[in-house]
Amino acid sequence: MNSIKLIAFSCLATSMYSQAQQHEQQKPNILWIVSEDNSAYFTGCYGNTYATTPNIDKLARQGFLYNRAYCPHAVCAPSRNCILTGVYACSNGNENMRSLYPKSDQVHTYPEYLRNAGYYCTNNSKTDYNTSSFNYESIWDDCSKTAHYKNRPQGHPFFAVFNIELSHEGQNHKLTPNKDLRHHPEEVFLPPYSPDIPEMRHDWAQYYDKIEDMDGRVGKFLNELEQSGEAENTIVMYYGDNGGILPRSKRFVYETGTRVPFIVRIPEKFNDLYPAEKPGDKVDRIINFVDFTPTLLSITGTPIPGYMQGNAFLGKQKTKDPQYTFMSRQRMDERYDLVRAVRDKKFRYIRNYMPFRITMQHVGYLFKASSAEAWFTAFKRGKTNAAQSFPFLPKPVEELYDSETDPWEVNNLAANPAYASDLKRMRKVQTDYMRRIKDVGLVPETDYSDFSGAQSMYDYMRSASCPFDQLLEASDLATLGGKGNLSTFIKFLKNPNSAIRYWGATGLLILKNDARSAIPALKEAALDKSGAVATLAAEALYGLDEKKAACEAYVRILNLDSFNGWEKLFAMNSVDAIQDHSPELIAAVQMQRSRLNKFVGPEKEYLLRNAEYLLAKWGVLKN
Repeated sequence: MNSIKLIAFSCLATSMYSQAQQHEQQKPNILWIVSEDNSAYFTGCYGNTYATTPNIDKLARQGFLYNRAYCPHAVCAPSRNCILTGVYACSNGNENMRSLYPKSDQVHTYPEYLRNAGYYCTNNSKTDYNTSSFNYESIWDDCSKTAHYKNRPQGHPFFAVFNIELSHEGQNHKLTPNKDLRHHPEEVFLPPYSPDIPEMRHDWAQYYDKIEDMDGRVGKFLNELEQSGEAENTIVMYYGDNGGILPRSKRFVYETGTRVPFIVRIPEKFNDLYPAEKPGDKVDRIINFVDFTPTLLSITGTPIPGYMQGNAFLGKQKTKDPQYTFMSRQRMDERYDLVRAVRDKKFRYIRNYMPFRITMQHVGYLFKASSAEAWFTAFKRGKTNAAQSFPFLPKPVEELYDSETDPWEVNNLAANPAYASDLKRMRKVQTDYMRRIKDVGLVPETDYSDFSGAQSMYDYMRSASCPFDQLLEASDLATLGGKGNLSTFIKFLKNPNSAIRYWGATGLLILKNDARSAIPALKEAALDKSGAVATLAAEALYGLDEKKAACEAYVRILNLDSFNGWEKLFAMNSVDAIQDHSPELIAAVQMQRSRLNKFVGPEKEYLLRNAEYLLAKWGVLKN
């Protein structure tokens, strides 16, 4: 009798295990193919007849092409942080490029959710998530150059990522002679913001070659899936991780930097997930990388947690089409900037929170491209028109583009009375978005550790100790308030919160000569314990002809050990902007270059880059 019961229990257990396996197999496999640094523009299926992308074009015919897919941060690492978490990097506190700030324990990663749902998750093998919070490999079943879905345990659905670096920016730094290019420089169409110079034509043509190479690798992964016999069980998603690498694209929150290709191919057996009537159709819904994790959870039947900031665009938890999506920019390697952007189906609105910095600052890695350096040289020689000169001139606070009629976004409509209502609407949407996500950009990176301590900036911005509404109001007044708020800006300089003081100094710097009566307050602020506040006060003083006080403030920040590496970097950015190379500033930068061993991590490299750039520019250091 006991033997019969044992046999019966064994049969029941086997049946239950078989049913569980069958249930797992009913979930679709998901394959992500990710290419680096290519915008939607550089693919044939998005309308570029000069692009050579037969495999991506075929995938678009078999699947669904999203016309309006955007990356949130215009560069890889912060965007990957956003993809990983379903939270904007500027909300996580992980947007500044190559930064190592912690992630909140309240925010989890999509591989963790998918593994809990029974998926075997592999990553081959890019991580680069812009945070120090965990061992990247620990969140995957396999994260390596050999990671592959074919290694999964029997009966488990897979989620697999393959990353293609063939179109990465670095590939264009290795110059191919014109005679060896498959795409020809003289046949390339250049956008109106680019000067027509040989270096630009060469880099565009060479980049088309790199895109063709990348497309071949996409084809390899798709063929491999077919040969595995899993194509009919696998949803394939292909996307580019940010816009193209040619100057004024990657790193910049224009269409060229943020609009990416996104195609999803869904097997017929999962046709309930189709986002349109039939394969080959195009989808006009606006999507963003922040939507990817909610969408994965929706596809796999996992409840979407409330902290996530995106919208599922497939599956049972799919939301209605959003009207807007958002992009942002902060520190790019060694250069500080703070920009926020909003896109609807017609307009792009950009708010420049540091209009005293030019758009295309000298980022060392960007300027390794011969086209970037040649463009800047053409500008200095007066060989560029207004649109081509724009990136090297002080920015307006606001930019508004009709991106449907002006796809290269060169005609700024922000000052055009005919678009006043659109400007006002988009401005409000952008401010409301910052409020909703608790945007960390309201606090200068130089002061993060003072505010967050051991916790994440995500947690600090949601804590009772953060005066969030005051910060948001101060940033709005500083950038848009005008000279009528001069006394308010002076008052901000006395605030016990250094971020409020920072916005006070920002407002006075933007006012330029209209801030002359604030000179005494600025001289006091130039001695601030916050390096960001002291730097902007010094820069405002310099513009008001108080050059001695300004230079003394810069020297103090660069020489004193009480200021951290990010504060010193922020100050060197400002020294470059004022175009001064007096002996005391040269000596301070030289001193800083000689004392880099006290720093660790990315700030050490960026301080070296900025110091050597300045010294070479001043003729003190030979390139």
